[in-house]
Amino acid sequence: MDANALLRRMVDIPSTSRAEGALAAFLVEHMRTLGFQAEVDAAGNAVGILGAGAETVVLLGHMDTVAGQPPVRIADGKLYGRGSVDAKGALAAFIVAAAAAGPRPDRRLVVVGATEEETATSKGAHYVADSFTPTACVIGEPSGVDAVTLGYKGRIVLAYEGRGAAAHSAGLREGTLEEGVAFWHRLQAWAEAASAGKPMFERLDPALREIQSRHDGLTESIALTASIRIPPGLTPAEVQRMVERLRGDRGTLRFWGADPPFRAPKNTPLVRAFLRAIRESGREPSFKLKSGTSDMNVVGPRWGCPILAYGPGDSRLDHTPDEHLDLEEYNRAITVLTRVLTLL
Repeated sequence: MDANALLRRMVDIPSTSRAEGALAAFLVEHMRTLGFQAEVDAAGNAVGILGAGAETVVLLGHMDTVAGQPPVRIADGKLYGRGSVDAKGALAAFIVAAAAAGPRPDRRLVVVGATEEETATSKGAHYVADSFTPTACVIGEPSGVDAVTLGYKGRIVLAYEGRGAAAHSAGLREGTLEEGVAFWHRLQAWAEAASAGKPMFERLDPALREIQSRHDGLTESIALTASIRIPPGLTPAEVQRMVERLRGDRGTLRFWGADPPFRAPKNTPLVRAFLRAIRESGREPSFKLKSGTSDMNVVGPRWGCPILAYGPGDSRLDHTPDEHLDLEEYNRAITVLTRVLTLL
């Protein structure tokens, strides 16, 4: 199975969060044909290992996707389908590049297809964080073939719920629904004031993910779910305390999915290997910082090793109905990754 066929097969297999089992089984079987020692671990991750040396390089991608299954097809050299960019392209490139670089007596190459990255749990990443102590790690996320990502904002997820007696729409008292909407507006105003004049990576970014209201004639209720992207300099706990002050008198708040922001240093052997490999491919490398989160937020602080994120694709296509990956770019990324793994 060539690189393009591997990626097409991976995209063909649905693998929404918490339903990655079929893809994990396929990847384990495929990695075994390439010479990996491979298994599905206790968190459902697909793990393949080449070599048995003292040094360990972990290539940590994720198998899961968000919901929605646009038709899988290839047109004009592009593979369309859920996960093609986020982030099966990077994971497939890891497998092909690791197999091409091959085992060495001084090093283990560990490829991980993690579970539940798209949820607030990052179950797979938390499990491997306790399973390995790498000397370097590459996170599989779309950076574009000529760029590496050095940092991600943190995140906290919240749910606001309000409930009260029904009131006439012409009444003077602010109703439960209006109170919930007012909370959201206060949160937006607070984040905007705290971020005024700051660049993207230093801004607080709240996003409303879901809102529902109910009215049965006796009571009315409102429930909203939101996430807040957290810049360096703030912790999820600090943001939670600030948001709790905005709650109001009658609403309740729940918080989960707390990930701290993380930014990796530039001057590491891993970064230098990527810069060299990209330049050798005839391109000019660049650095990125992302407004989202990734499994780097989980393992970066715990492993403390050189780390960055790399993968083919345009992250603006993540989670969209038009998600697609240019196959030429995907194959260039494999070339870059193979060279990096020979340089390390």
